[in-house]
Amino acid sequence: MRSGKLYWPNTLLKSLARPARQAPQRSPSTRNMQRSLLRLAACAGLFASLCFPSALRSQAASAASFVMVIHGGAGTILRSSMTPEMEKAYIDTLTIALRTGYQILSRGGTSLDAVEAAIRVMEDCPLFNAGKGAVFTANGVNELDASIMDGKTLNAGAVAAVEHVRNPISLARLVMEKSPHVMMVGSGAEEFAKTQGVKLVPPYYFWTDRRWRAYEREKAREDSGKTGAAPDVDKKFGTVGAVALDRAGNLAAGTSTGGTDMKRYGRVGDSPIIGAGTYANNLSCAVSGTGDGEFFIRNNVAADICARVRYSGVSLQQAADDVVMKELVAQNGGGGVIAMDRKGNIATPFNTPGMYRAWVTSDGTITVKIYGD
Repeated sequence: MRSGKLYWPNTLLKSLARPARQAPQRSPSTRNMQRSLLRLAACAGLFASLCFPSALRSQAASAASFVMVIHGGAGTILRSSMTPEMEKAYIDTLTIALRTGYQILSRGGTSLDAVEAAIRVMEDCPLFNAGKGAVFTANGVNELDASIMDGKTLNAGAVAAVEHVRNPISLARLVMEKSPHVMMVGSGAEEFAKTQGVKLVPPYYFWTDRRWRAYEREKAREDSGKTGAAPDVDKKFGTVGAVALDRAGNLAAGTSTGGTDMKRYGRVGDSPIIGAGTYANNLSCAVSGTGDGEFFIRNNVAADICARVRYSGVSLQQAADDVVMKELVAQNGGGGVIAMDRKGNIATPFNTPGMYRAWVTSDGTITVKIYGD
């Protein structure tokens, strides 16, 4: 073999080129020739596999590719207002969450398992407005929402306004897998949690000094008759989310949040709403959103992006950009999304100064970003 060309032995070429004789009945010589041709075909297959191993490996790698992308919320996230220590803390936590999901995918685990595990890491971290780091409502309590969706089956589960569940994303998955329903709320969701062996935590588990001081400042402003957010308070949508594609080619998406600061009257945003803050369908894409929940609900943001990919034939990037950077911007709706199509392409558009985001590819390469520049 030279210069990348194949040189077959002359005897093989002659026997392949020799025309078969027509006979009314099969003779022993004819059967022998057929057996010879079968052997030659088998040899050709073996020869090709030896000569082109890289091509075969490439096909195998393509079939077994897996990708994951996560977010920790969008908003007014500026370099000038971030200390080096705080920036490192965010980057480290995003990296840990991503590696947790990646390890599951690399071992052949499902996208649902990876999404749930990565979000649990962020729910357990006080940096993010989800789980342990949830903001306080106007009544001084924490109300948590979450949802998860399976792109293979379109099954979904969600919980809203729960106050004693450490990891709402896991309860949302139980709703999906252990009940005939899609969403449960409040005390009913927590009663269901107890039937599934979920240990409820006391309200003080979610208390953090950082969130409580922010609540006291806002409460003082309201009590003094002032309206609107404090001028020195950055507007952040601290929702967390994850989307993943596993080796089997299945997509999944999940989102978890503590809602908005000082929310009233049992307000629920887009995070637990399937189609608004979370959506996954193997025929199109998977999306998790973060932003002004009311705008995401009105525009059915997550499902709209997937519908554009599926029915309009546009790329994932264009679909996500058109919704986040055009539709939402035209309505003064702030926020962003992480999205992934069935080929593993990702998009992370946001119309705010920053969004905590990170992704990992099959080879283990991790990328973490915070700011818009």
